[in-house]
Amino acid sequence: MPTLLNKNGFKFFFYANEHEPKHIHIMKSDGFAKVELDNLKVVQNYLKPKDFKLALTIIKENQINFIRI
Repeated sequence: MPTLLNKNGFKFFFYANEHEPKHIHIMKSDGFAKVELDNLKVVQNYLKPKDFKLALTIIKENQINFIRI
């Protein structure tokens, strides 16, 4: 599972040979989420609301780079 970014206690990663649409997995402590990269649709979210809001901000800041990978 390649890690794309570690920031503010979050780990942003994907699994090799993932299915479409492109998405990113996020982990922090005991919470996790999955967000589609093209439209930022939340597929799963088990993060605290404050943590998810920050994670989404980080995804938006890095969205182009995440999509390229």
